[in-house]
Amino acid sequence: MNSDFRRWAALVVVCLGQLMIMLDGTIVNVALPSIQLDLGFSEANLTWVVNAYAIAYGSFLLVAGRVGDLIGRRKVFMAGVFLFTVASVGSGFAQESSQLITGRFLQGLGGSMSAGVILAIIITEFQKAAERAKAMSVFTFVIAGGGSLGLLAGGALTQLVSWHWIFFINLPIGIATLILGAWLIKENEGLGLDQGVDIAGSILITAALMVGVYSIVTAADYGWTSEHTIVTSGAALALVAAFVFLESRLSNPIMPLRILRVRSLTGASAARGLLVAGLFTNFFVGVLYLQHVRGFSAIETGLAFLPTTLGTGLMSTGISARLMARLGPRNLLMGGLATMVGALVVLSTLGQSSGYLPWMLVGYAMLGTGAGMSFLPLLTISMSEVATADAGLASGFSNVAMQVGGALGLAALGTIATDRAASLVSQGRPLQAALTSGYDLGFLLAAGSVALGLLVVMTVLRPAGSLRTEPARRHIDPAEVEAA
Repeated sequence: MNSDFRRWAALVVVCLGQLMIMLDGTIVNVALPSIQLDLGFSEANLTWVVNAYAIAYGSFLLVAGRVGDLIGRRKVFMAGVFLFTVASVGSGFAQESSQLITGRFLQGLGGSMSAGVILAIIITEFQKAAERAKAMSVFTFVIAGGGSLGLLAGGALTQLVSWHWIFFINLPIGIATLILGAWLIKENEGLGLDQGVDIAGSILITAALMVGVYSIVTAADYGWTSEHTIVTSGAALALVAAFVFLESRLSNPIMPLRILRVRSLTGASAARGLLVAGLFTNFFVGVLYLQHVRGFSAIETGLAFLPTTLGTGLMSTGISARLMARLGPRNLLMGGLATMVGALVVLSTLGQSSGYLPWMLVGYAMLGTGAGMSFLPLLTISMSEVATADAGLASGFSNVAMQVGGALGLAALGTIATDRAASLVSQGRPLQAALTSGYDLGFLLAAGSVALGLLVVMTVLRPAGSLRTEPARRHIDPAEVEAA
């Protein structure tokens, strides 16, 4: 088989795996009312359809990435896709609330195993700078566009067929990914388990992330200053401290602490987490605004976010790669984040009777364009100084930052927005006016989160010229991109 064909076909395969994960992050949201009615969820328990997935997904990313470095990334990816697919079918057949929550947890576990190694597979397969930029463009489109596609697919399947099909749709995708993945994805030579496995460290960091994400996603129910939130957050921090202490004492840790000294990785991961926090908050607040204030149906809500997907897709056709080659990843990233901030500020001006045209359309088109400009340089910068042997760990670390940042941002900013609406209602404001004011605040807070990410880029990340220039990580020549 032609090597180039195999590598690009393998990219499609891992992107299919990532697409399932991204779709599942939002596809459930618009189906929650139907799920609640059908399975008899209480209001309190309904949140666990989302929370169970988020906790499992965020908890195992780091370990999955490192295990891929040690025993082979294809093995971990395939195992994750298999578990995710089986759990999806089980979730679709769920007849009780407990069955669906269990299925969602297993989905999250399978998703974390796959996502934890995907980025490492891509950067290992594509060593040339121009090819890597194109491969990353495809990957970033799946990440940025998958969320809004999930809203559209969730609305269409729920309204036209049944909520069960938001899970059954993963079966053909999962089977195709497994068959093609076994054929096309090349296994890396793992570091091996000769020096032993850091089981204690794996347990500590998984427990820390699980408790931490649990604390974040339940804070809205218990209150941010409640004893429950303080105790669980403190426990998560204590587990992280114990993990760091253990890792500093071991010769073969699950997470070598040297990875934290790679400023391009930590800085870009922090910026990515803040960007995703703003993006997830936008999806959450936008859905509520469209359905509760503007009266959109589930399908209409999904279609409303389509300009975001199209904007991201347009930038992923090679435009972002060419711009990055000419401007450098840091400059393109700053422009993309600034565009996203502007988009969210535009959305924060929506009123109770605002039409979709022109400003909401403009806002979501700008948001997709900004995201398409931002994700590629973020991923490029984050992996630019990472050794190939640590690629899986770095991939997991970056994904943890994205997941935890998104969960924390959505929980905090979404709570502030809804509390604002509730406060205005208690003061006697009409319900629709109060909701609009709360949602506008949510958009503005999302803009603030992305703006904070821009500040991190400007202050923490080195200019592109100061990045180390190894053959596989050198600055991209525009001529290479044009010729590739």
